[in-house]
Amino acid sequence: MSPVRPYLLRAMYQWIVDNGYTPYILVNAEDEAVEVPTAYVKDGKIVLNIAPMAVQELLMDNEWLSFNARFSGKAMSVMLPMRAILAIFAHEAGDKGMVFQPEDFGVSPKPTPTDPSPPTPSTPPTGGGSSERKKPVLKVIK
Repeated sequence: MSPVRPYLLRAMYQWIVDNGYTPYILVNAEDEAVEVPTAYVKDGKIVLNIAPMAVQELLMDNEWLSFNARFSGKAMSVMLPMRAILAIFAHEAGDKGMVFQPEDFGVSPKPTPTDPSPPTPSTPPTGGGSSERKKPVLKVIK
């Protein structure tokens, strides 16, 4: 299944702009693929204004968000993998937005170390038949 984050991000962006607010995104600047002005990174994160008046050539596809913008008068290309976008919100109304979970991009959180032995079932299997599942069969109904 394709990740849900790009679809939700585009929908929230459009909703924020349509309602006259300014869309901002919170980005994990520590992701190795993120290209942002490092001077504005604080605690490994950066907040970016992605309003139509603030950026040029904004592109949001299923893998990347990219745009051109000026930072202290210096033109720069910003490239963000979707997995690095942590939230989108309306600047004027911080409660209007969405925070993304790692699962929203098909990335599960790092597993914690566990016992490598396979789990033992707590209840024995029931039924007299084979424990294998049968393949589903489609029938034509006229």
